[in-house]
Amino acid sequence: GSEAASEQGQEEEAEDRLKEHMDNLLDKSAKTRQAALQSLRLAFSSKTLSEFLLERRLTLTDSLEKCLKKGKGEEQALAGTVLTLLCLQMGSGPEAEEVFRSLKPLLVSVLTDSTASPGARQSCATALGMCCYIAAADLE
Repeated sequence: GSEAASEQGQEEEAEDRLKEHMDNLLDKSAKTRQAALQSLRLAFSSKTLSEFLLERRLTLTDSLEKCLKKGKGEEQALAGTVLTLLCLQMGSGPEAEEVFRSLKPLLVSVLTDSTASPGARQSCATALGMCCYIAAADLE
């Protein structure tokens, strides 16, 4: 019994940290946003969080959109990576397709922007390819 309660407490604590990182994506400081993106990247690549993410996908999509639009170089590259991991976490359902459809124009925009950093462009290209493979219902 106490083991299950302990596990439940750890899970709630982890979710609280994730929520905090998601809130930090909207911070004024680029360093804070980058740290939040790095933490989310680590969390998304080390644990299955699909239910948690499905409930918060719209908030997360809005935050990633802002990071891709307003961020530079490293922040854009991290946002692309986090988006890829978000699509992987959500799988091939309609929710992932919705996230992909809303961010696809922005990914293409960063990818084709010759002034964007090579890292950001590469990350957006990877995100575009992976999310298209996983989440795009339209075969075109």
